[in-house]
Amino acid sequence: MKQIWIAAAVVANLAMFALPVSAQNKTPPVEAVTQSGDKVLLHPNGRWEYIEQRKAEEARKTAQQYPENQGCPPGSQGGLLGIGRCIMPGDKDYNRGSLGRR
Repeated sequence: MKQIWIAAAVVANLAMFALPVSAQNKTPPVEAVTQSGDKVLLHPNGRWEYIEQRKAEEARKTAQQYPENQGCPPGSQGGLLGIGRCIMPGDKDYNRGSLGRR
């Protein structure tokens, strides 16, 4: 009986990770035209991008000039591999250490 539960758990885990993330998102991006005539793709998560490569590259260069697009600033915590929020010194969550200590 234990082997059946283990096999069922393995099959469930394989099924969960079998489909790539893009296949799970069934809403394709929508192609649109801005007021200035630029063609863009509107993604279901609210992100958008230029279709024309030259304009897309110019937008990437412009976006990299802003500090919020360059990752966590020096002296902050968090943001492991670009995921999560940056915790600045003075924040209540900064350097709280292990919560298991008493």
